[in-house]
Amino acid sequence: MGKQPVRMKAVIYALSPFQQKVMPGLWRDLPGKISHKVSENWLSATLLLTPLVGTYSYVKWYQEKEKMEHRY
Repeated sequence: MGKQPVRMKAVIYALSPFQQKVMPGLWRDLPGKISHKVSENWLSATLLLTPLVGTYSYVKWYQEKEKMEHRY
């Protein structure tokens, strides 16, 4: 009633170095896909980017004001 060792086979997944078409549809017409996504979601993109650009420009303005503070 001893335990018998059982050989297990491992499954290994790998891409062949000779395989050239890994994701062919991803890069096809990339500028067209990007412009389509932006034109579909322009309102969401605007609502996302406006606060980011506004905050960035305010920080740059504030840093420049702090640098010039000693001149007055």
